[in-house]
Amino acid sequence: RNRTAMSPAPESSSQLAMAVVDPVSTGATVALEAYQRGYAVFAVWTRELTPDLRAHTPLAVMGNMSYVAEVEEADSVAETAALLKSAAAGYDLVAVMCGTESGVKTSDALSEHLGLRTNGAKQSCARRNKKQQQDCVKAAGLRSVREALGTKWSEVEPFVRAQEMPVIVKPVESAGSDGVKLCQTLEEARDHFTRLVGEARRFGAQNAGVLVQEFLRGTEYVVDHVSRDGVHKTTMVWVYDKRPANGAPFVYFGMQPVRDPELVDVLVPYTRGVLDALGMKNGPSHGEIMLRDDGPVLVEMNARSHGGDGNWVPLARALTGGYSQVDVTLDAYERSPARFDRIPDRFELPFKASGEEVLLVSAQAGEVVATPGFDRIRTMSAFVSLETHVHPGCTLEPTVDVFSQAGSVILCHPNDQVVREDLATIRRMEKERRMFVLKEHASFLSPPPSVVRGRSRSGSSGELRKIYRGARAITEGNLHRGRYPTLDPEAMRARLRDMLHDTPGKDSAKGTAGSDGGFSGKSTLDSLLEASGLLARAPTAVLAGVAAVSFVLGITIGRASR
Repeated sequence: RNRTAMSPAPESSSQLAMAVVDPVSTGATVALEAYQRGYAVFAVWTRELTPDLRAHTPLAVMGNMSYVAEVEEADSVAETAALLKSAAAGYDLVAVMCGTESGVKTSDALSEHLGLRTNGAKQSCARRNKKQQQDCVKAAGLRSVREALGTKWSEVEPFVRAQEMPVIVKPVESAGSDGVKLCQTLEEARDHFTRLVGEARRFGAQNAGVLVQEFLRGTEYVVDHVSRDGVHKTTMVWVYDKRPANGAPFVYFGMQPVRDPELVDVLVPYTRGVLDALGMKNGPSHGEIMLRDDGPVLVEMNARSHGGDGNWVPLARALTGGYSQVDVTLDAYERSPARFDRIPDRFELPFKASGEEVLLVSAQAGEVVATPGFDRIRTMSAFVSLETHVHPGCTLEPTVDVFSQAGSVILCHPNDQVVREDLATIRRMEKERRMFVLKEHASFLSPPPSVVRGRSRSGSSGELRKIYRGARAITEGNLHRGRYPTLDPEAMRARLRDMLHDTPGKDSAKGTAGSDGGFSGKSTLDSLLEASGLLARAPTAVLAGVAAVSFVLGITIGRASR
């Protein structure tokens, strides 16, 4: 089978082979690197990986490689290993590597069962379960996060009541800020906890529990390593540009390499202590570390390569003068240690170029007609690559998490000023909404800036999309039926109120907390309608405005006023 529409493998493939468990996102880039080094590559698919994510192959990989065979995870490790050995008959299997978060446990178990280089299954759960990670780190004498795990609210409520607000509520096993929410009140934490317990996550791990953590104030860094037989090499340290946007509290705007050697000296030793505490002796790791006034604290450690489809690989190679975490991962798993041994203990400063990854954040919503912003980006002096799923004919949604990102742009140039100027141009196009051309009705669905300013701390991308799609369905349905001239604004407001489970006066006792401090003593819907001036508009404009407000309502209030 060929799920990813890749080119056929050459007949002269080497007899040496490597397998990648769940080769999606950067895992597919790892598979491509193995293929380009002459290895026959096999894919192992776990049951945990959802069908839509199986098809998530970076553009840089599609059409440039193929798998010799694809193996489905069986009921036991022994059965899965037998299937892989059968598929790889005639090949010399060198390594089984993890491609993405869902493949951590299976790759550990398979590599151990087959007698290959491995982290082993003993601490595999801790390398995947964020709660167990913190327990291991604490036991090793390192600073850890205060937290509680449960599948029932009663199991975590005492912890929440004892914490200073806000708190973080998130799935114990997930990735890419999926389901992560900053909760300002106990009620908001309870509601989001209950929602997560009943939701499926992007990266499987169903019924694994929900984690409530203290909110760490500081700057979040990414520390990427590759290990071989317990020797850790730091391939890069990055800092996230992560800010609130479109009602979500943690939206990625970009990622910059850390140039300060003193920061690196603080972050690297702590991170390597975490790797040792988790038994991570072989392969790539992607650590997220919060640097506070009292020192570094683990946010989470991932036993896989840095994600983001590997778009950052060309940038990392330019910064270091020739290697990235993906390259060193292959070095670590090859039989000969020669290449791995040549990699420095940590990347060298100063960097050999200037650059960063720019993640595109869209506030627009609707059907895309054209992408003039992309054309402009490709002409920039610092442009290296653009990875995006957005194209004419597709539906654009506001960016609320990594899954709704409008694209990734790599900028790199010997002159840092050139990079800064190109970045400023990209952000200006986003702000002025010149990145995309949408169909005429899309303007009805994009909330005006005056309303967006009332954004919230809601972090559930599923909830945001549900409300957005509901508003869009109402708008499009009436557009198609030509009903604008005969709209009843009060009827439409009631319809949206029902959809959002809002009732007149429900907030009358405590009011609605907006970022501008108003809206007291009214329902959230009425308050936003009034603030946006929709009540004074003609009936033909009300539906468009109500659709926009209903979208904004979902992301600005996040039902935190209940």
